[in-house]
Amino acid sequence: MFLSLIIPVYNRPDEVAELLESLTLQSAGGFEVIIVEDGSSLACEAIVRGYACRLPVAYYRIPNGGPGPARNYGAARASGEYLIVLDSDCILPPGYIQAVLEALSTTGADAFGGPDRASAHFTPLQKAINYAMTSFFTTGGIRGGSRKELDRFYPRSFNMGIRRKVYEELGGFSKMRFGEDIDFSIRIYEAGYKVRLFASAWVYHKRRTDWKKFYRQVYNSGMARINLYKKYPRSLKLVHLLPGLFTLGVSGCLGASFFCLWSLVPLGLYAVLVCTDAALRNKSLRIGLLAVIASYIQLTGYGCGFISGVWNRILLGKGERSAFEKTFYK
Repeated sequence: MFLSLIIPVYNRPDEVAELLESLTLQSAGGFEVIIVEDGSSLACEAIVRGYACRLPVAYYRIPNGGPGPARNYGAARASGEYLIVLDSDCILPPGYIQAVLEALSTTGADAFGGPDRASAHFTPLQKAINYAMTSFFTTGGIRGGSRKELDRFYPRSFNMGIRRKVYEELGGFSKMRFGEDIDFSIRIYEAGYKVRLFASAWVYHKRRTDWKKFYRQVYNSGMARINLYKKYPRSLKLVHLLPGLFTLGVSGCLGASFFCLWSLVPLGLYAVLVCTDAALRNKSLRIGLLAVIASYIQLTGYGCGFISGVWNRILLGKGERSAFEKTFYK
């Protein structure tokens, strides 16, 4: 079974080097690597060429069009039976390819995804952000992947695989600027294909490296959820409303605090809960404290984006591009 790893890149040459280095350490072979430079001003071509003698890697450069079209460009030039889409800020453990091959042989899945973790080498900020994106006490742990999930598991583009024939039949990723991976996962489910979580095929995922970038990421995710709702009304579930309700609750507590300080107690209790859990998991009080900030940003950032999407797309009836000209399409 041959795998094609497709990696779109935008201004992240250093991270590409880390990802390619991790691929040289894989315990199993049978894969190729396709790097698609999506109109970057900081090109990674020289770095990719430096790995050509150690990896079966190809490099392509295209005008900037977003991650979906970049992945489709790479897929059109791939030769594997399965296509695996990775983000450029991921690092693969040595057993990743082997885990994928074993899971495919036992499940026969048409599409799959794997979880992500924080490496011991990540900064405290990156570990805190990883906690916020994967914890049950945010929306990270309740968006799917367990046996008793509140929402079914949808493969995400940081670690997502699909049978080549299925990819071609469905036309690959859409031109959505954000949320295109969930859009693709929805279409895979609607077509009746077998989708599985490969828990053993996990990756280290760096995500964002500062608060501003992290907020923008989750804000865009919130707006993208409404775009997905406009395309697939049945895709909107209770779990997707929680960050918006949380955001309204935080606003209400802060507003009421001008009249009664006791209104801040729920916010403090949540902070203590998150801090304790994150500190114990990471064996670091510092990471626990940073995780409180990350969790509030994760929930309120997504919530603000979600509310903005409701206002612009549903209440004002704007189109996707006109509603988010200054965010997705700037």
